[in-house]
Amino acid sequence: MTSKPTSMTLVPAMLLAMLTLPAFGQSANLGNPSALRETAPATYKARFETSKGAFVVDVTREWAPNGADRFYNLVKNGFYDGVRFFRVLDGFMAQFGINGDPKISAAWREARIPDDPVKQSNRRGFITYAMAGPNTRTSQVFINYGDNSALDRQNFAPFGRVTSGMEVVDALYNGYGEGAPRGQGPDQGRVQTEGNAYLTKSFPRLDFVKKATITK
Repeated sequence: MTSKPTSMTLVPAMLLAMLTLPAFGQSANLGNPSALRETAPATYKARFETSKGAFVVDVTREWAPNGADRFYNLVKNGFYDGVRFFRVLDGFMAQFGINGDPKISAAWREARIPDDPVKQSNRRGFITYAMAGPNTRTSQVFINYGDNSALDRQNFAPFGRVTSGMEVVDALYNGYGEGAPRGQGPDQGRVQTEGNAYLTKSFPRLDFVKKATITK
């Protein structure tokens, strides 16, 4: 049985470039989560240019306000630029959202948001936060490949849906399988502390986000 999407904060697996020189497209405030708390529009689109092509996520804030606001701020400020799709499980989901710079990653690791009630189901194309228990959502998200409605009862609350480019999401490299320690894929703890340097060296075939933007 496939395990549920989880995010690690260097706890058991249960379940910045310099900040003064932000990468292209990244906000100078990216290392300060408390500074990025803008309320998202009622609906918005997030476009992801990836190594396999582009896909678009339509977000509806009413579905999960806390999740929609966090995602809006992360995309708008360049958090997802350069991140790898580090856990892609055929038929289950594609997970991403650990920043490639360990300093930025560390700043967001404990920047948790409260849970939202589940108003939509984890069906194909819906996007949801990974978490390690109640009120532990930070920056990691996953896109459902199939009917994962069993996750609804575990409080995984979708906040948006891929409305264009789902074939791109389907094509993301999944050859590494489940992550360590259950499988041979990337170790989330090392992704957090070593960033893209670890993934590029040990898992070079992972697909990645080139640039994510908020669009109308």
